[in-house]
Amino acid sequence: MKIGIIIGSVREGRFGEAVGKWVLEGAQARGSENFDYEIIDLLEFNVPLLTSGVVPGAANKQYDDPNVQAWSKAIDGVDGFVFVTPEYNHGVPGPMKNAYDSLGSEWFRKPVGFVGYGASNAIRAIEQWRQIVSNFAQIDVRNQVELSIFADADEEGFAPGERRAGELEGMLNSLEEAVTIMNR
Repeated sequence: MKIGIIIGSVREGRFGEAVGKWVLEGAQARGSENFDYEIIDLLEFNVPLLTSGVVPGAANKQYDDPNVQAWSKAIDGVDGFVFVTPEYNHGVPGPMKNAYDSLGSEWFRKPVGFVGYGASNAIRAIEQWRQIVSNFAQIDVRNQVELSIFADADEEGFAPGERRAGELEGMLNSLEEAVTIMNR
């Protein structure tokens, strides 16, 4: 089964790219023979603002914009997700929310875990994501990783504290269990 690690920031100099790679390394180090993890970097898709007259849920995975079509294929091709989400102004990042809204059934009933980062550990963004993903009956696992852009960084960039690896392990355990259950 495949799990996509979505890097949800498109900003220049983003913290999220290093976080996404850390999640991938942690997932691969587990040596699970039943799960393959891959990074799905939102920046690579250049998803335009949602302006289509066709509601994504009614588009039958056929989108007018080639970037949205490529995004659809990437999201449809995995069984679950890790959302690597920043918190901007006490909320979810606009580009990631737009990309989420640009699709429909590609998200349906696929489990999701959260790794958030921000000045306040992205707690509010993660809670907002939990409300958002419920619309597509996505199972959101309780365990999450909350990173501080101050405490989990040093002069060279992202430097997660010692306890973070255990938090990541717990979230991935829960996510893999949920993906397994949903794919029975």
